[in-house]
Amino acid sequence: MQKEVKGLEIKEKNRETRDGFRSNWGFILSCIGSAVGMGNIWRFPIMVSVWGGLTFLLPYFFFVVLISSSGVLGEFALGRMTKSGPIGAFGYCAEMKGSRRAGEIAGLFPVIGSMTLAIGYTVVVGWIFRYTFMGISGDLYNLGTDMALIGEAFNEAAFETAALSESISLVLGGQGNNMWLITGLAVSALIMIMGIGGGIERSNKFMMPVLFFLLAGLGLYIFTLPNSHEGYSYIFTLNPHMLKNPKLWIFAFGQAFFSLSVAGNGSVIYGSYLSEKEDLVFSSKNVAFFDTAAALLSALVIIPSMAAAGGNLSKGGPELMFIWLVNVFNGMPGGRIVGMIFFICVLFAGVSSLINLYEAPVATMQEVFKLKRTSACLITCGLGCIAALAIQGITGQWMDAVSIYICPLGAAIAGFMFFFVCRKEEALKEINTGRKKPVGEGIIFLGRYVYVPMSVIALVAGALLNGIG
Repeated sequence: MQKEVKGLEIKEKNRETRDGFRSNWGFILSCIGSAVGMGNIWRFPIMVSVWGGLTFLLPYFFFVVLISSSGVLGEFALGRMTKSGPIGAFGYCAEMKGSRRAGEIAGLFPVIGSMTLAIGYTVVVGWIFRYTFMGISGDLYNLGTDMALIGEAFNEAAFETAALSESISLVLGGQGNNMWLITGLAVSALIMIMGIGGGIERSNKFMMPVLFFLLAGLGLYIFTLPNSHEGYSYIFTLNPHMLKNPKLWIFAFGQAFFSLSVAGNGSVIYGSYLSEKEDLVFSSKNVAFFDTAAALLSALVIIPSMAAAGGNLSKGGPELMFIWLVNVFNGMPGGRIVGMIFFICVLFAGVSSLINLYEAPVATMQEVFKLKRTSACLITCGLGCIAALAIQGITGQWMDAVSIYICPLGAAIAGFMFFFVCRKEEALKEINTGRKKPVGEGIIFLGRYVYVPMSVIALVAGALLNGIG
């Protein structure tokens, strides 16, 4: 009883001193911003391309609904219930079972996962800043308009000799990109220093509507290009035989997991900034809907663009964004404007995700070391910058390791803490707080016996597939 009272006192203290979102839609747009990133604009079109359009989309949609109704909702509720980041939230749950310290130690895993993923993202955002500048200045368009290069882009020999690829390999190889890496991180840090409502919420209220508007405009333009219809046909083609492949379902679950930013960190920390007036079920559904919409819009821009250029639609990889699309845009009427708009969209998606990834470590620095927000942001981003500069040559391997091992582990622990360790009555009460029509106990059953076990399976399967591969 004494420990329970202590936990409630800590929660109330956090509630009184914690910054927060100023509106429900500001929170939703910020969560959409955290979810809409390279998982949507880079990796999702790759998955659709490699796994064959609708064959991948069907299991992906299924898992998005499942995860948003359990994992995303649970992490929002866990954060709001405790008014803490992962360490404090897990500690609060574990304290009800007699061991706050064990919960706090478990909370370190998602914080570390968020920081390690942020380090890799910092490198990628540096590439994007450079490409956006090149798009605005016209340097991207001046790299060349020879559409014959598109068909040779996946040919290693052609890649090494193409004039366009020399500039791209300079960026992707990690050389000469230090200034852009630091610039991207400095912009993200400045937004974070301005606070939750004044920085993160305000920036996402601007970036997310603009991103959707620009992506939709690009999609309409791509629709008018000759041969683009082959891309749409590919996206909406179903191969029933492929649905029997277990790897397809594992990758679809992993993509949904990655895309919705379920890792026991970002959603927990954003949930901790929410008031009791907000409807978490409504918010989780909207995050899932708009996140999926952004992913589909990206696929409807990238894959038809490849088709219009005569590309191989079953190919994937970073080349989709940094090589093929540059060639495609440069060969289009108005391609300079199209390329500029596209990379502005990618920039907004990258920055919004990066600030979410750094937020959990920043909040942890504030909670554990009692630092002011500015100091916590500068220290965390400074350490992230040093690490990002050091891992530029192995960014791909770094991101793979984090997404396969650390993030699913954090999500599984968060799900276990909320759906199993936390009392069922308290968890259900938090989910229904702010909601006019309460949900029943089925949501707890879904979290306990479907979402958490599948998170563990995804972690094990991902590790095995990575080892096999």
